[in-house]
Amino acid sequence: MILTVTLNPAVDKTYRTGELFCGRVNRMRSVTNMPGGKGINVSRILRQYGRPVTATGFLGGFPGKWIEERLCEQGIRSAFVETGEETRSSMNIIADNGYVTEILEPGPTIREEWLTELLNRYEWLAEEAEAVVLSGSAAPGVPEDIYARLIRIASDKGKKVFLDTSGVLLAEGIRQKPFLIKPNRQELEYVIGHGLKTLEELKEAACLLREGGIELVVVSLGRKGMLLAGDDGCMYAAAPKVKTENTVGCGDSAVASMVMSCMDGLPQEEILRRATAVSAANASTFESGNVPQELAERLYQEIAVQRLD
Repeated sequence: MILTVTLNPAVDKTYRTGELFCGRVNRMRSVTNMPGGKGINVSRILRQYGRPVTATGFLGGFPGKWIEERLCEQGIRSAFVETGEETRSSMNIIADNGYVTEILEPGPTIREEWLTELLNRYEWLAEEAEAVVLSGSAAPGVPEDIYARLIRIASDKGKKVFLDTSGVLLAEGIRQKPFLIKPNRQELEYVIGHGLKTLEELKEAACLLREGGIELVVVSLGRKGMLLAGDDGCMYAAAPKVKTENTVGCGDSAVASMVMSCMDGLPQEEILRRATAVSAANASTFESGNVPQELAERLYQEIAVQRLD
């Protein structure tokens, strides 16, 4: 079983429109509602590939119950802590002119008793799991060292922890040496403390974090692909070309792929190739967190890995 943690889930509302205008009435052509939040996206992709998944975190109100029902329909075991406040919504507006606008609510403020309940629940869920995925932002009221605490609990139980977050949450989490982290360029720059313009600079930063005790550092570079630093050295895979419909969930698709590859014991070059292919395949669909598996396999065959040693 793979355990995912989503500390600030959302109802993801994806809109289609011709063009978005500020300060004016905007009528949407269509809307799609999906359970959202980075950990939930990872859960959905893992289930698409037939992996057993348990999802935990915070859910509340009618939106929270709606998310839980959708997850159960997809075969995802729900172990969320129920809060007394409604789960947030996130809006992704895709315009025909190519612009994508995201509107993200902050989420409910988490009380101390809800946090305590989550930590108690996480203790036995982590015991059951083979791997733990910690993804995304934290709701207001959640301490900045929350991922560090969750990593320490799982690591003490001998579990591999995959961390995908940003800012202070990432910086604090790194101190507890998770098995894998997946920052993008900006997130890596925040941790390192300066700009990283070239592939060589990204490689050096990733290798520096590895020296601190992280086994795999994967840097997502959007349309430019991914870089991986691990025991087998540093390598880079360019993203294959696809017709992009929606980039939301591409990073989560990559994380899900890396979890599966690591659990299957694949070589690091294969981990990178598969993650790059799955991420690109996700971008080809309108629905976030959805991977056309046949396309992903076809793209995988096209990807070449370049060694940077």
